[in-house]
Amino acid sequence: MAVAETQLYAKVSNKHRSKSTSVLLESLLAKGFPAHIAQKALAATGQKTIEDAAKWLHAHCNDPSLDDPIPQEYALYLCPTGRLHNHLQEFWKESKRQCGKNRAHEIFPHITLCDFFTCEDQKVELLYDTLKRVGDSFSQCFPPSISLSLHSSASYLGFFIGDNHANILKEFAVAFSSEASALADCHVKPCLKQLHLTLAHKFYPHHQKTLEQLAKCINPGESCQWVAALYSRDIRFVHYQRLRALFQYKPQNIDELMINTGDFIYVDPTQQSDVSEGWVIGTSHRTGCRGFLPENYTERANESDTWVKHRQVAVVSTASRFFTQNQNESNVKLNGEVHNPRMSRSVTNVLSLQVIVFLHFLSLPEACERVDQVFGKSWLQQCLTADGKYYRADLNFPSTLPKRQDNVKHFENDPPLSCCGVFQSRLIGEALLDQEVTVSYVYSSPALRCIQTAQHVLQGLKLDQKVKIRVEPGLFEWTKWEASRVVPDFMTVTELAEASYRIDTSYRGNFPLSSLVPSESYEEYVSRSSAVIKQIVTACPSKGKGIILIVGHGSSLASFTRPLIGLPARDSNDFAQLIPSLGMCFCEEIKEENKWQMVNPPVKTLTHGANAAFNWRNGIVED
Repeated sequence: MAVAETQLYAKVSNKHRSKSTSVLLESLLAKGFPAHIAQKALAATGQKTIEDAAKWLHAHCNDPSLDDPIPQEYALYLCPTGRLHNHLQEFWKESKRQCGKNRAHEIFPHITLCDFFTCEDQKVELLYDTLKRVGDSFSQCFPPSISLSLHSSASYLGFFIGDNHANILKEFAVAFSSEASALADCHVKPCLKQLHLTLAHKFYPHHQKTLEQLAKCINPGESCQWVAALYSRDIRFVHYQRLRALFQYKPQNIDELMINTGDFIYVDPTQQSDVSEGWVIGTSHRTGCRGFLPENYTERANESDTWVKHRQVAVVSTASRFFTQNQNESNVKLNGEVHNPRMSRSVTNVLSLQVIVFLHFLSLPEACERVDQVFGKSWLQQCLTADGKYYRADLNFPSTLPKRQDNVKHFENDPPLSCCGVFQSRLIGEALLDQEVTVSYVYSSPALRCIQTAQHVLQGLKLDQKVKIRVEPGLFEWTKWEASRVVPDFMTVTELAEASYRIDTSYRGNFPLSSLVPSESYEEYVSRSSAVIKQIVTACPSKGKGIILIVGHGSSLASFTRPLIGLPARDSNDFAQLIPSLGMCFCEEIKEENKWQMVNPPVKTLTHGANAAFNWRNGIVED
C-alpha cells in the first residue's frame, strides 16, 4: 500500500469509527462503563465476547490501576499448528524432563515476525484490520511450505528459516509494520534478522548433546498449518516472575491477597527482601489487586501463560512429507531417556559416596509443613497466654515447644514443624527405608525445623538410635532472606540434646554461628555454601555405598549441588526460584572420574492438599 493511500485509509477508517463504535464497546457503554475503562477491558480480553469483558471488569472492580492509561504490548508471531506443533510440544516436555527448564520453555513454539510494541486500547481494532488485510494481500505469495534447518551452539538450539521463505515472511512483517504504524499510530518494528524457531536457549553446555538428539526426532517437514497470530501482555509486569495458584487462599490479614486455584500472580523478585520467609508479595493477574500470599500455595508459571491471544490469519499450509532417520539416530526415542553408549559404564565403577540434600523451604505443597507457613507470620501470638506460656491453639500446632534457656519468643524467627510436617518427614524416611537406603552421616542447618526434619527422617529410617545429627551452621540459608534482618537465635546444641534430639555434641562445625552475618551478599552466601559442602564431603570417608543426608533450606538446592557437579553459581537475579519443601536431589560421586553427577532420587515426591480452618458455629449453627 502506498504511503498516500495508507494515510487516506487511516483518515477514512478513523472517521468511520468515530460514527460507528464496535458492538462490544457499545454494549459496555450501555451498561454504564466509562469508555476508557470499557476499552481497557476489551483489550485485556482480546475483544472476544461481551461476557469476557464484563467478567474482567467485575474482577478488577478494586484494581487501583483501573483508571491508569497504560496500554498493552503486542507482538506478531508465526505459530505452527497441527502435527508439527504436537511434536514441538512433546520436545518441550521431554527436554524439560531430561535437562531441566531453559528460557525456551517460557514461551510456546513460534517465529517472531514483529517484536513487542505498544498500542492504545482504542486503536487495537485497527491492528486486527491491518493483520487481516495484509494477510489477504499476501495469501498468494506465501510458499506451500517453510524450510526449516536445525542449528545448534553451546547455548542455543533451534530451526533457522531458509532464506527464500524467510524473505517472504519478512516482507509480510514489513507490510504489517508499515500499515499498523500508520493506522494505529504505534511504532511497530519488524524482525529483519535471521528468522528462527527456538527449541532451547540458555541451557547448560553439558545438555547440548541430549537436546540435539531430542531435536533430531522432530520432522521439520511434518504437516503443519502456520498462522500469524497477534498476542498481548501487560507492559507493567514484563520483568516479573509469574506464579500459578495451586490452592485457594482466603486472606487472614488486611494486607494479604485473595487467590483462587489457577490464578496467576506477578511477583517482582527485587521486592521480596523484606517479606517474611515463606511469603511473597505480588499482584493478581485476575483482579489487579496486590498483597501477601503464602508461597507454598503456588508454583512457577511460564511467561506466556498470562498473554492474551487476539487474532490470527492462516499463512502457510505444509503438506506431510516423507521423513527418514539415519541409522545413527534410530535408537533415539523422544518419550524415553536418550541412550549414549559412550556414557555407559559398569555399575561397580559408578558409586562410592552419595549425597542426599533435603530442602526445607516450603514453597510448593509437597511435604513437611512449618507452623508459620500454615498459621501465618503471627503464629506464636496465637499460642501464648497472657503470662507468656505456650498452649496448643490448633491440633496442627506441636503439643509442646522444646525448652530453651532464653525467651520463648525466639521461636518466632526459628519456627518448628507443624504436626503434619512431622508426619510428612517421617513418611519420607519410611520411603527411603523401603528403598533400602542406608544413611551413614547426617548434617543439618541449626534451624529448629531442619533439626526436626532430620530427626523424623531418621526415625522413619529406623536409624535414630544409630546415627546422630551433626549441626552445621554453614548450612543455614541465605541470611538476606531473613525477615528480621538478623541471624535467628537458634537453640544451642546442649538444649537440643536435652530436648531429646539425637545430636552429635562432639561435632564442631566448619562455620561457627558467629560467622553468619546478617544480610550477607549473594557472593558471600555462594562462597559459604560451596566451601561447606566440599568440607562435608571431604570429611566423610566412603563406606561402600555410604550416604550423607543433608537437611538445609530452599536455597540449598542450587547452592550445594552446583559446586559439586562443577557448575558455576546462578545469577543472583535468577536465584529466587520456587523450590519444593523437603524436595530431594540426589548426587553421586564417580570415583574413577573424580567428579559428581545428579541422578534420580530414590523415592517419589509427596503431594497433598490444603485444608482450611473450620468453625462449627459459622458452618452449622449460624445462618
